[in-house]
Amino acid sequence: MSGMVAAVSSNGEYSFTKPNRDSITLLAGLGVEGDVHAGVTVKHRSRVAQDPTQPNLRQVHLIQEELFAEVGAEGFKVEPGALGENITTSGIDLLGLPVGTLLRIGDEAVVEVTGLRNPCLQIDNFQQGLLKQVVGRDEAGNVVRKAGIMSIVRQGGVVRPGDTIRAELPSGPHRPLERV
Repeated sequence: MSGMVAAVSSNGEYSFTKPNRDSITLLAGLGVEGDVHAGVTVKHRSRVAQDPTQPNLRQVHLIQEELFAEVGAEGFKVEPGALGENITTSGIDLLGLPVGTLLRIGDEAVVEVTGLRNPCLQIDNFQQGLLKQVVGRDEAGNVVRKAGIMSIVRQGGVVRPGDTIRAELPSGPHRPLERV
């Protein structure tokens, strides 16, 4: 399974959106160099309030560009970086990957998938009604989260738009993604 990097984004300050960059540098065990969410322990404000010593399983946020077209069909305008992701992807089914999948990005970087992004009310502050587009229910009534996946950096490297992404599935039984 493979895809490509459509855009990269980072921000050194807390804000919902992140500006697009020409490149970002992933740092092993930390996240995106200079990004407010980089670190060994949690950096998301709600997580820090609960327990600031928790490991940071949300070092790098990836979101599928295909979601933008999906919500666009419902009248929402979303562009890369707008939902706070670091890497916008194209052509790879991020939401279908199991926990522990390694994503080899470009020539050097490797991230390990830890789980689903749990969308919050800030999405409705960005565009009213968008939260219902990225969190819903399937036919069986199960919650479906579409706002991308979270990962940790296993091997650092520079990531640029146009880089390839290659997925390596974990061995053994696959665990479906849950919110982290």
